[in-house]
Amino acid sequence: MKRTLVTLALVLAAPAAFAQSMEITRHGDRGGDLGSPDFFTGTAFVAPVFSPEMGDVSAGEVTFLPGARSAWHTHPAGQMLIVTSGTGWVQERGQEKQVMQAGDVVWCPPDVEHWHGATDTTSVTHYAVQQAVDGSAVNWGTKVTDEEFGG
Repeated sequence: MKRTLVTLALVLAAPAAFAQSMEITRHGDRGGDLGSPDFFTGTAFVAPVFSPEMGDVSAGEVTFLPGARSAWHTHPAGQMLIVTSGTGWVQERGQEKQVMQAGDVVWCPPDVEHWHGATDTTSVTHYAVQQAVDGSAVNWGTKVTDEEFGG
């Protein structure tokens, strides 16, 4: 009986012995870069929030200055946009462009071609969360033309 209790105590204590501590990455420590001109028009700043540490899920904080936007693109597992400040536009291919504002959450289904960014006069910041499939989280298409953006 005593041996069973000792074994049970060790089994129950084991998770605590191997537990990891929480980690805080401060906003200013995350860094970031200007969005590639191959995939963005105008000034977009992309800061990683977390890399694929959570089962191939990654997230980035993207700030678009007025007139800036992504190219047309799709995501094999879809994408969630969480708008944290400002006002921007999002558009699915073949549909009307829609306004997105701070507090909005936009779901872009898998393989649906879309773009998102600022309006012509306002900036917007959002978190973009997506999952990689076979090592890829995004498939880039053509750049959004000025006519498509302003139309």
